[in-house]
Amino acid sequence: MFPTIPLRSALVAVPMAAAALLAAAPADAATTNTATADTVTCRGQGIDPAAQLHHRTETFVQAPPSTVWKVQTGVEGWPDWQAAVTSVRRLDPGPLHPGSRFRWTTPAPATPSSPATTLVITSTVQQVQGDRCIRWTGPAIGEGLSIDRGVHVWTFTPVRGGVVVRTEESWTGAQIEADPATAIKYLAPGLDRWLADLKTAAEARHC
Repeated sequence: MFPTIPLRSALVAVPMAAAALLAAAPADAATTNTATADTVTCRGQGIDPAAQLHHRTETFVQAPPSTVWKVQTGVEGWPDWQAAVTSVRRLDPGPLHPGSRFRWTTPAPATPSSPATTLVITSTVQQVQGDRCIRWTGPAIGEGLSIDRGVHVWTFTPVRGGVVVRTEESWTGAQIEADPATAIKYLAPGLDRWLADLKTAAEARHC
């Protein structure tokens, strides 16, 4: 169906990066796959180590850590800079903290194993460290398509001139594990797209 990709370096990026369901991530010399790098963690916790489907990527953002952090964790503003995120609603007030929840939607196109639908994702923050890292988990549910549990981790490392943003995501569920080739083909590029959009948005805000 498409060039072979090792399952260990592929991620189901639907809920966190469903933009890729509509279009593959653009070429970006600053964005690279880092499947052989160390697992991305926040306060010692990373993706589901048993997940068959996962993806890891990183980029350099020319903006202060506080700016990148505000863009990424201001979840209600996601639709302003991510075309694939159609709505976001916080389910509790205040800055994101362990236990914070937010519900958001994103379109998913038809695939050989599922119809076109709108995914509803309810994310729960598990770990967070201001300006440095955040990890959330949650299911994605749509008509004819469901992903039982996703784990998404982001880290923000200050370097000279900006921030290195690393992200990794894993998904588990009988439906996607039954057809990993389709999941990889349609979903994995979404995380790359999200990272590219974050870079663009944060750098524009810093200018």
